[in-house]
Amino acid sequence: MKTSIIAVALVSTLATLAGCAVQPNSANVYRAGQAQNEQSVRMGTVESVRQVTIDKGETGTGVLAGAALGGVAGSAVGGGKGAIAASILGAVAGGIAGQSIEANSANKPGFEITVRLDNGDMRAIVQDADEQFRPGERVRLLSDGRKTRVTH
Repeated sequence: MKTSIIAVALVSTLATLAGCAVQPNSANVYRAGQAQNEQSVRMGTVESVRQVTIDKGETGTGVLAGAALGGVAGSAVGGGKGAIAASILGAVAGGIAGQSIEANSANKPGFEITVRLDNGDMRAIVQDADEQFRPGERVRLLSDGRKTRVTH
């Protein structure tokens, strides 16, 4: 009985964690649905680059997964009321640990890139810090009407 409960908890935890995949904010990553979609291209010059943190936010998955694993682990301790108390403590500790892990994994380094377009307008775009930009460089702004990315 305990083995099947543990198996169900692990499977549900893994399925929940799989739903937490973080979408990239990189100018170099396109999702399949973005392929072959036309984008407008504007040219400009980098005015400034500032390091920022991109916070993907918390989904609550870390808390739930941690609590489930902590509760299952705690239920293996002792018997009777002791196992119940250990399950509760394990669930609380697991939930706190899961929240911390999710919060830390949800933050990514990014750049706020301010660009002066050739027509004089200024734009600031935040994206993953996976490509270096320097003030004075010529860049392209690619936009599909909802998202804009800066590339060389």
